[in-house]
Amino acid sequence: MIQVAEALKIIGENSVQMSISKIKVSKSLGYVLAEAVYAPINMPPFRQSAMDGYAFTHSELAQFEVVSTSQAGDFLEDKIQKNQAVRIFTGAFVPDDTDTVVMQEHTRVTDNLLQIEKMPLPGANVRAKGEQIKKGELVLDANTVITPAAIGFLACLGITKIKVYEKPKVAILVTGNELVSAGKKLPKGKIYESNSVMLEAALKTIGIKKTTVFKVKDSLKKTKMVIESCLSNFDVVLISGGISVGDYDYVKEALLKNGVTELFYKINQKPGKPLFFGRKENKLVFALPGNPASSLTCFYVYAIPALKKLMGFEAVHLPETKRKINTAFKNTSGKTLFLKALYDDEKVTVLESQSSAMLNTFSIANGLIVVPENVTALEANDEVTVLPFN
Repeated sequence: MIQVAEALKIIGENSVQMSISKIKVSKSLGYVLAEAVYAPINMPPFRQSAMDGYAFTHSELAQFEVVSTSQAGDFLEDKIQKNQAVRIFTGAFVPDDTDTVVMQEHTRVTDNLLQIEKMPLPGANVRAKGEQIKKGELVLDANTVITPAAIGFLACLGITKIKVYEKPKVAILVTGNELVSAGKKLPKGKIYESNSVMLEAALKTIGIKKTTVFKVKDSLKKTKMVIESCLSNFDVVLISGGISVGDYDYVKEALLKNGVTELFYKINQKPGKPLFFGRKENKLVFALPGNPASSLTCFYVYAIPALKKLMGFEAVHLPETKRKINTAFKNTSGKTLFLKALYDDEKVTVLESQSSAMLNTFSIANGLIVVPENVTALEANDEVTVLPFN
């Protein structure tokens, strides 16, 4: 049995970034850039008007003849004299012979004669060529996560494809004779299976939307066979249940028979002690406890860092923040505790129902309090570490 820090170190050392692919910018949401992107053009590519109004050359004059119109998409080559102005619209090309745009609200026009009633400063309301970014400048650095705004920025520069780290193909394997799919009649002695839908939802929060769920009864032969198939077709296998030491827990044996190297088994923590992490070539396996709260806790703390590293993220762990705990708390277990909690700007509260089987308070929690194994007692208002996950 190992400590939490050692387990995280082993996971980090054995998580290798995925292959790199070139994909369409329009399909890149949630992916991570595998290389830096530089601007192929200036943005804007020409001087643009920032307002609806009139373009003119700033001077001592306040009255101008309106000789032309520049709307978005137009390009005017006409020579504009010092006493002339151009009707112009937001985003339109500012003629080369002009240097200022006056807002239409500050003007009066009669028979194509423009009178500026409130004179702007020289150069006002004109977006310079390359004001947002100049050709050759860095657009987005490697390891940047692609957001909707990033997609828009890349598209406005005419970039259609980028190199990204591929997302891992993830299999979720749920074990147990006692499990029944939601929506079906629940016989005596059975429970509804919830871990697969819970883990699928958790995977979506980090951008992994395509997963495949497998279900297997408590049988060594069948478990071994399904695991073999998962290892052949997926990059990461998340297994729920069957990893403890009961007579019908066959997952660890089936993994070893399939050539998975055990990197650690059991962590000095609560909940989630019977966690298995292994590797076969570049395929990663997390055998999570079957109890729902334990399973989700282990996913947040251990599986997310591995998955995000595979996808090219630089920050892979849950973020940490500090809060003052509302009430005193004792840790007599000698283990690191991950406590379901609800925190605000100042305080954090330990929620009830901390049992590894209970999701009722997990469903309203927004973080986990970490109580290290060497901390035996906390007093009210002591500062603690919180791992936010919302």
